[in-house]
Amino acid sequence: MTDDVGERLRSLRKLRGISQRELAKQCGVTHSSLSLIEQGKVSPSVSSLKKILNAFAISVGDFFTMDLDNQEQIFYSPEDLVDIGSGGITLKLVGANRPNRGLAFMIEHYPPGTDTGQEMISHYGEEAGVVLEGEIELTVGSSVRRLIPGESYYFKTNIPHRFRNIGDVDCKIVSCASPSKAF
Repeated sequence: MTDDVGERLRSLRKLRGISQRELAKQCGVTHSSLSLIEQGKVSPSVSSLKKILNAFAISVGDFFTMDLDNQEQIFYSPEDLVDIGSGGITLKLVGANRPNRGLAFMIEHYPPGTDTGQEMISHYGEEAGVVLEGEIELTVGSSVRRLIPGESYYFKTNIPHRFRNIGDVDCKIVSCASPSKAF
């Protein structure tokens, strides 16, 4: 357990899934002050710390005694997502920092002309997703289909597969795969 106020505050904020700007707005402290506190460059006054902690509905005593190191993050802001994509494809993994993740939940972004590679992918598990924007050509084994917004897929990932944006607009997909160790 850390005794550093800034580090504890950052851990609590991330655990609750709140951005610095959101927290600053909620508690009436400037974003720059909050940033400096989290970086350990300034120490907040007791009254400032109380204002900040009121946004979390936590007392000063609880703030210093709660074990933030062993709690798993529940909420994630966009900057918390880890990009595991390559080749122009963005694969934002939700909960990458969670130990023993049981699934891989991703927000996928395929610019026009991008694909997962000439070589088909295969790994143990299952994958499902829904197209939110644009179009994607999905090949699973010998089956090929062009999916549009609202359409979805579900397949066993030991079957070789490939994603390819053959359209002229970006494609966004929300997907889930298991086991998480595939990603």
